[in-house]
Amino acid sequence: MPDHLSAHAAHAAGAPASAPSLVPPGLTTAPVVAHVVRGGFVESMHHGLAVVTRPDGTVDLEIGDSSTPVFPRSSSKPIQALAMARLGLDTDGALLSLACSSHSGEDFHIEGARAILDRAGLSESDLQNTPDHPYDEVERTAWLAAGQPKQSIVQNCSGKHASMLLTCVRNGWDTATYREPDHPLQVAITETVAELAGDQPVAFAVDGCGAPIHAIPLAGLARSFGRLAAATDGPEARIASAMRGYPEYLGGTRRDVTALIRAVPGLIAKDGAEAVYAVGLPDGRGVAVKIADGSSRARSVVLAAVLRRAGITDEAALAALEHQPVLGHGRPVGSVVAVGV
Repeated sequence: MPDHLSAHAAHAAGAPASAPSLVPPGLTTAPVVAHVVRGGFVESMHHGLAVVTRPDGTVDLEIGDSSTPVFPRSSSKPIQALAMARLGLDTDGALLSLACSSHSGEDFHIEGARAILDRAGLSESDLQNTPDHPYDEVERTAWLAAGQPKQSIVQNCSGKHASMLLTCVRNGWDTATYREPDHPLQVAITETVAELAGDQPVAFAVDGCGAPIHAIPLAGLARSFGRLAAATDGPEARIASAMRGYPEYLGGTRRDVTALIRAVPGLIAKDGAEAVYAVGLPDGRGVAVKIADGSSRARSVVLAAVLRRAGITDEAALAALEHQPVLGHGRPVGSVVAVGV
């Protein structure tokens, strides 16, 4: 692992709280990209960044500084899954889409994660992702009503972690340390992230699920998705095909990322925590959005505006992304709207 990543790994693992933090300048200077409108009055605003990259990886459209490094969070999962596929992860279709997922915790997601573990000859006790309730509100409410505790198999990253374990088994690697930055699996993932982004990670930390996460330029995230979406063969095409063919495993039956992939032929997409969204178009263009304050309510609205600029014309899909009502007494009295895009 490069020295600068080792230093950040040490910081993430328990450096003193007073240790200096890296503040990407592009976040502090990010332009306003969304207004929160209540009764015709702008109540709040969100700053953010967005970029569209060309098939050759160069920047075509830029809002703010797209060289700003960000943690892609779960938007990096298809890239992580690509590293696993290159290393012999022998799943396809629904189960490979689940490897790329932040799933909703529906029954078919949980059974899919168990099926991956079965292939590895492992059990739920081998999962090291953070136990949680289902991500989806409907599923979470039902889970809590049944008195069910937080479990790793239900947490939205269980498909990725089960796939990491299967990859380790296929390569004869230790499964107890698969989350460690110097584990062969994580070293390969770091290399794949850098390769697809065309940039070395500038920071390293622990994601919400416990796996390593890398900070890369926002343009590098867009570039990565463009490359995956344009692939016609090899592991890259396997990843894109699984995402397109089984988007309900990537997200869930009530998720906007699932609806978007279904609506636009050839498109792939992945949402991420802290208001990140990445899209790959079949012609090789990539799109990435980051809302500076991490608010998810502006994320899909800004993405829709950027996709319009990129020539996506499916009004039903775009309208679904833009649907972010502001409520008063339980009724819509305004909305979140994109500006300056």
